[in-house]
Amino acid sequence: MRRHIAEAIARDPEKFAHHDRIFKNNPVVMQGMGLAPLVVLATSGKNAAMLAVAVALLLTPSRMLACLLSRLCPLRDERPEPEELEKKLLPRAFVYSGSAAVVYLAAYPILNMLFGTDLLTMGVYLPMLVVEPLLTYRFGRVQESMHKAVSKGLRITLGYALLLLILGCVREWLAFGTVFGVELSRSILPMASMPAGGFIVLGVVCAVWRALARKQREYLKNEARGYLAVHPQSQESGKEEKE
Repeated sequence: MRRHIAEAIARDPEKFAHHDRIFKNNPVVMQGMGLAPLVVLATSGKNAAMLAVAVALLLTPSRMLACLLSRLCPLRDERPEPEELEKKLLPRAFVYSGSAAVVYLAAYPILNMLFGTDLLTMGVYLPMLVVEPLLTYRFGRVQESMHKAVSKGLRITLGYALLLLILGCVREWLAFGTVFGVELSRSILPMASMPAGGFIVLGVVCAVWRALARKQREYLKNEARGYLAVHPQSQESGKEEKE
């Protein structure tokens, strides 16, 4: 472990974990974002993979475009005055949803080329990604930089795609006994392919995920404190040896 990472963890472990959008602060597991596509569409590994590609093509590019356009009506403070909110929230909402719609129009031909008629299984939930909170929730937040938009967008995409694939494969195995069409066992829970079953499986996955994330945060905090406690002694002993 590097010293600056250990210091950041020891100083504020919650803030350090907040920046990890893949595992320790996954937006679906920790904030409940993007639930509808997960429980309705991610019924198999193949569907989850299609949805993951769609999110990858939409989330970061739309966030970048919205970051550029929202500078026309930026929010500079975390807690702006009511007058500023009244003037800027509505145009910013249009900017973020409109940016996602423009990127969707560009991404759909790519998705159609990759998956063809299989996209029809997603129904209305594919275009509904345009107003998904994962893409639009920033409209009421303070103006972010382009670097942050790209970095955070990629991390959220990876975290969401990882959960999609896990949930899709687990639900396919429970409902049909297969994973990506490869037979592994008999059907265990047929209702896993339905939205009600999706909520149940997602709840179990999120509970396990949260427990593991909490264990990892505690482990990193203890490791960081141990490193900082030992490292100065190592430096002092090294100086003594040189003398």
